[in-house]
Amino acid sequence: MARSALLNVMVQAALKAGKSLSRDFGEVQNLQVSLKGPGDYVTQADRKAEKIVREELLKARPTYGFLGEESEEIKGTDGAHRWIVDPLDGTTNFLHGIPLFGTSIALQRSGEIVAGVIYNPATDDLYTAEKGGGAFVNDRRLRVSARKKLSDCVIGCGVPHLGGGQHGRFLVQLRHVMGDVAGIRSMGAAAIDLAYVAAGRLDGFWQEGLSPWDIAAGIILIREAGGFISGMNGETDFLEGGSVIAGNEHIHKALIDVANRPIPKA
Repeated sequence: MARSALLNVMVQAALKAGKSLSRDFGEVQNLQVSLKGPGDYVTQADRKAEKIVREELLKARPTYGFLGEESEEIKGTDGAHRWIVDPLDGTTNFLHGIPLFGTSIALQRSGEIVAGVIYNPATDDLYTAEKGGGAFVNDRRLRVSARKKLSDCVIGCGVPHLGGGQHGRFLVQLRHVMGDVAGIRSMGAAAIDLAYVAAGRLDGFWQEGLSPWDIAAGIILIREAGGFISGMNGETDFLEGGSVIAGNEHIHKALIDVANRPIPKA
């Protein structure tokens, strides 16, 4: 597959951060699991990965803005372009030695996500997409699944954790969705979940309480793989809204309907 110069910059940044995370992932599994040691260690791994990505991206395009999870936003002088980065999505997985995590990098141009990269160094899966250029994993073209009935589908979701809020609302959504589908999965990393939707591994996905860096790269991956992605109620302007729902044309619509059913009366 042919990549633009910008996408190549993003790929190299993700791969370089991935090498750092791989080294730290090998070490974190040997740490004593306590609140102090591993937690601090993972935070350091997270910040180190973001520093690597930020330096690589801004070296190539110094006028672009930068929004990352671990540092202050850089506005940039360009005005039209902004990098949106999650250096380590799936931090809890990383801490527990679960190989489902990754670096997510997106490029926003005049408010629209036009390129995205998600890289999981533990599995060496590199997901890439550019507007109009298709979506790929390790240079293999991606397409969302073709299933049309929720009853045939495996749907991904994000489960609210301690301090995450919205537990009651999520349980209502889960009750509605799990009664209509073949299975529910939660990977613990929204970027990986969205990449799985683009790859057809999951038929759909929903989650609330997210940040722009959790979903930005997944937006372009899913769209370029032929899928649909929006806010929980079908909003098209949802990057800052904190919620996401995705699937192919049929499953996206059906999932919106099911996940937003009212709470049943006792």
